[in-house]
Amino acid sequence: MSDKKASDLEKSLILTKISKLNRYLGFLKQLRDVSFEELKDDFKTIGAVERYLQVSIESIIDIGNEIISQLQLRRPEKYRDIPYILSEENIIPREFADTIASMIGFRNILVHDYASIDLNLVYAFLKNKLEDFNRFIKYVAKWLEG
Repeated sequence: MSDKKASDLEKSLILTKISKLNRYLGFLKQLRDVSFEELKDDFKTIGAVERYLQVSIESIIDIGNEIISQLQLRRPEKYRDIPYILSEENIIPREFADTIASMIGFRNILVHDYASIDLNLVYAFLKNKLEDFNRFIKYVAKWLEG
């Protein structure tokens, strides 16, 4: 566990971001039961899934950046550096940093390659990756507890 701790104000900012992330995850969990056939035939559901996945991943980026800023850690050169910086401080395990970096890569696809997104990939992410968000929240919460 990192020796550096967040102040109450910093904790409040991080907890607010976690609360928003939990809200997005709630929406995604409601959509997770949609079949692939239902998903591919409903552009509103596709849009909702893609958007909530994007903002959920961006929440992880924001939480990571907030921790990095408050602890005055080295600045990430790119978003994918954030989980590795957090792992250097023992806030998240190193092997989990790879998972988060992969999620950030997926976010880049959602944001920048939106015209050619593979719906199979979106569906697989929805079905199989939501627990990774919860794991991230648990690690951050444990760090906040000090």
